[in-house]
Amino acid sequence: MADFSLGPSQADADAFMREAQQKPEINDDDETVAPDHRSEGPVVTILIGMAGSGKTTLFHRLHYDAQEKGRRCYFVNLDPAVLEVPIEPQIDIRDTIDYKGIMTEYKLGPNGAIVTALNLFATQFADVMTILEKRKNDYEHIIVDTPGQIEAFTWSASGQLIAESLASTFATNVVYVVDTPRTSAPATFMSNMVYACSILHKY
Repeated sequence: MADFSLGPSQADADAFMREAQQKPEINDDDETVAPDHRSEGPVVTILIGMAGSGKTTLFHRLHYDAQEKGRRCYFVNLDPAVLEVPIEPQIDIRDTIDYKGIMTEYKLGPNGAIVTALNLFATQFADVMTILEKRKNDYEHIIVDTPGQIEAFTWSASGQLIAESLASTFATNVVYVVDTPRTSAPATFMSNMVYACSILHKY
């Protein structure tokens, strides 16, 4: 994997996140907002789940299924720390963000580096949206794989910004991936269900 230089600085990312958090949320119930403010185009599916739950495996399987059945799908990888993606996504956060470089430059641990990588990538996400909108007639689905550390995407300002940007333009759904063997224990099953409900409430 080639090394890529960091784009925006951490200060730029922090300023961007503060500005994004101050923006008013879109209220679909507001009469001043058009009832259908999304453009026609592909359906976005965001894969969310605990570390090791099988998000990337599902990501790979959806790619295989799309090729087998002739579905036109666009794949986006948002996990900066994954060592190897079993497919070649059209957009890969690792192409512009150097995860290990972030750890070294900002003296961060693995989880802090993932959050910082997402923050830096979020400053460029308007460019990603431009690409997706230009190619919206070429694809039926956009599949988005998220970081293994679920809280890094689900509960971060950058993750919320990315999800809301997609949902404001395309029909978007969230798939909460569960590792079924791990849910055989009642405590683990209930933990997953509570987390799934919290994500349902958030999105």
